[in-house]
Amino acid sequence: MSKFMTAAEAANLINDGDTIGLMGGGGGLMEATHMFEAVQHRFLTTQSPRNLSFVHALGIGDKKTKGMNCFAHEGLVRKVIGGHWVWSPAMQQLARDNKIEAYILPGGVSSQLMREIGAGRPGLITHVGLGTVCDPRHGGGRMNEAARDDLAEVIQMDGHEYLRYKPFPIHVAIVRASAADEEGNISFEHEAANLDAQSLALAARNSGGKVIVQVRERLPKGALKAREVRIPGAWMDAIVVDANQQVSYAIPFDPAFSGELTGQERAASEAADHAAEVAAAQEAFGERQAVARRAYQEIFNTGKARPIINYGVGVPDAVAKMIAARNEHHRIYQTIEHGTYGGTLMDGVLFGYARNATAMLDAATQFDFYGGGGLDVAFLGFGEFDQEGSVNVSRLGGITVGPGGFIDIAQNARKVVFCGTLAAKGVQLQTGDGQMRVLQQGAVKKLVQRVDQITFSGPQGLVRGQEVLYLTERGSFRLTAQGIELFEIAPGIDLQRDILDQMEFTPQVAQPLRVMDSAHFRAA
Repeated sequence: MSKFMTAAEAANLINDGDTIGLMGGGGGLMEATHMFEAVQHRFLTTQSPRNLSFVHALGIGDKKTKGMNCFAHEGLVRKVIGGHWVWSPAMQQLARDNKIEAYILPGGVSSQLMREIGAGRPGLITHVGLGTVCDPRHGGGRMNEAARDDLAEVIQMDGHEYLRYKPFPIHVAIVRASAADEEGNISFEHEAANLDAQSLALAARNSGGKVIVQVRERLPKGALKAREVRIPGAWMDAIVVDANQQVSYAIPFDPAFSGELTGQERAASEAADHAAEVAAAQEAFGERQAVARRAYQEIFNTGKARPIINYGVGVPDAVAKMIAARNEHHRIYQTIEHGTYGGTLMDGVLFGYARNATAMLDAATQFDFYGGGGLDVAFLGFGEFDQEGSVNVSRLGGITVGPGGFIDIAQNARKVVFCGTLAAKGVQLQTGDGQMRVLQQGAVKKLVQRVDQITFSGPQGLVRGQEVLYLTERGSFRLTAQGIELFEIAPGIDLQRDILDQMEFTPQVAQPLRVMDSAHFRAA
């Protein structure tokens, strides 16, 4: 019996109350858009399926109508366990209004938990999340009053604390791939990442659930080599062909994103990418570039000849662009949590994509590498940080944001460099001549007495022996056993007026207090 069917037929396999495992990475990355829309259409026309629970590791959507926005309807959704929420303002609003149960999990934990569920093991036992919002002593991942479940518990093993993230059945996995042959074997050949497709399919298959895959192409039996098959046909229940499937919402297909270019074609593509990065480096100089220049200094003082690095969103994008513009990829190993190594990183709506990557791993494996301490340096943004060195990026202004891979990365990198501006809302700065001047202070202080939610735990960072820096356009801070220390100040900045008065706590001030290199603040 053929497993190929229409999206509408596959949507009919979902029952009321099912738990659905989803994948995607923002911008349309490996998103089964056609299937999502089919589920939405079924609900809007029949009011079924109802009361679904969704779990996803990374952000999915376009901030408008796609991705998780397809499921943001009262009655359709009951519960969401999401790694990252910002791509679906509609789902964020349902969470804020307590119309659904809202939870977060670290992105890596979510991917790895699917693998544990599929293997029939008693959940995921890990140190990741200790001391953060995912720790039941700090909220247990609950993001609103409607959320009552405990997703994890604290356990003791060999004298150490761990979190056990509890398993639950996955009734349906909706995954995406490039092609399927007549026997249902699945290939990712033309995809820009692997993400957690394999882990999700495994979880649903061994939960007694259904695996639905959306592909672009139907191939004859035997068309795929055994090593090209990433999910075997034995796991499949339904295969939906969408001939219009795109690599992203805006890009139909580009072999540079799927890492298929070799030889002269690849060399030409890499040269064009480098030229684009050099041109982008000429963008208007501002505080982002100043912080990125200072952060760049932290790459090559790790004691490693070629450190392994991860970049987050925000100011860390500018650090990645600086490396690319200077053609220094050969000096580092560049990674992102989606499973990709090397290449030219995209930003904005295409964060998670890389052109001409050198390797693509499954997300769960990438997070295994991170969790074991494989990262030398991580450059991450911050929403706010406090006197204990804890950082919040997961709930800002009362809105559920979620951590994505932030917790897994920040908690495990040997050195963590948080990059951002010292204040927000209404700030006016002037730089480019070797100094930084504050023309108008911000209405929102980001260096606070206590963060609204702990996405990175400063005390845990000390326990784990991490080197933790917090770099801003006005000064550089570091985590010490005595708390936060200001050890550098930007030229042109007044210590009291521009830094201390704009903080909710008083840091230690190093003596002597270094002045940053004025070159960081020159436009040329």
